[in-house]
Amino acid sequence: MLMKSGETAAQLIFGPNGFRVMRPGTHVVCAVTGEAIALEELRYWSVERQEAYASPEIATRRHLSR
Repeated sequence: MLMKSGETAAQLIFGPNGFRVMRPGTHVVCAVTGEAIALEELRYWSVERQEAYASPEIATRRHLSR
């Protein structure tokens, strides 16, 4: 995702069935790669770690790295 100046990262609380926006923004940052993920494209996160992931492969890799 190409970011424009003025676009800010959202702050979310991740739950088992969705997330709650605590601070509005256009995207979140993948906890592993640092890649920006548009909120409408966000599908993978960890409730336990409160982290967002850009893909299922990245989420699995992070889960296995315990």
